Amino acid sequence: MKALVCSEPGKLDYIDMAEPEMKAEHAIVRIRNICICGTDLHAFEGTQPFFNYPRILGHELSGELMDFDNAPGFHKGEAVTFLPYLNCGHCITCRSGKTNCCTNLRVCGVHMDGGMVDYYSIPSRLLVHSQGLALKELALVEPLAIGAHGIRRAYIQQGEFVLVMGAGPIGLATIEFARLSGAEIIVTDLKKNRLEFCKNKLGISHCIPADDSDIIERLLEITHGEMPTVVIDASGNLKAINKGLGYLAHGGRYVLIGLQKGDFIFSHPEFHKREATLMSSRNATREDFDYVMQCITKGLIDPLSFITNRVKFKDAAKGFPEWLNPSSNVIKVVIEND
Repeated sequence: MKALVCSEPGKLDYIDMAEPEMKAEHAIVRIRNICICGTDLHAFEGTQPFFNYPRILGHELSGELMDFDNAPGFHKGEAVTFLPYLNCGHCITCRSGKTNCCTNLRVCGVHMDGGMVDYYSIPSRLLVHSQGLALKELALVEPLAIGAHGIRRAYIQQGEFVLVMGAGPIGLATIEFARLSGAEIIVTDLKKNRLEFCKNKLGISHCIPADDSDIIERLLEITHGEMPTVVIDASGNLKAINKGLGYLAHGGRYVLIGLQKGDFIFSHPEFHKREATLMSSRNATREDFDYVMQCITKGLIDPLSFITNRVKFKDAAKGFPEWLNPSSNVIKVVIEND
């Protein structure tokens, strides 16, 4: 079978490798759709934390179930997705149900080879039924679940002003679930096309360029002089993260969904005087997957609206430099493996 390997920063190679063999407690999925994540792009450019080369990328996946062991209720040939987070099951977080931040966590395409392959083997316990969703929709469940998990962490109340910094795919997912939570949403991003997407496709009224010199004044105006009670970083940009505390209302919550390599530095007096709550949000849980799929089924979210680019698996390698280019206006790429 073919696999697409990131052998070093800036270099992708197609290789031939053996198809996975059936193992106890595992399933084999024929990969049909792979969505490109910021993690994949950051790995390609060499800026992704927790990463070693060479690595097969890909963790936003869907496919057909070819074979399995110990997966009650599943049948061969059905469309599936799966949780791409391999948790140990016995550490302090796993015992408390926080499998998304297991102390021994391995994420497909990051800590271990991912799904940019024809066939992929995963533990059967990670399989997720399609619940009637199409294959492309299934490949988008994981990034949507990242946003859903972050919003669940934030405990948003009806009518709260929520600032989302970064309107890439994870930011858009975060915006959608903040909307469903009843928030008044404000979005910042450096890219004009992303702010236009938020305004025209998602109906977000308050869209501010992240480099606006009057951003604090605009936030004060929108929030009637009080500032957002929730600030969420979905950009993974160090400058944005370091500025975010200054946009937070007193008593507010600052949630970091985005990830970058550097140190987060903030003013202790500014943090202290707000009695602010700082939290990270990592990955997602099966509960988040189920909620996302319910929202899609009910028509509350249209995941396919995020897709701006489609490419065949055999042509995917040459697309990475273009997708990293800010002028490309890419929001979400889906790789089709027919």
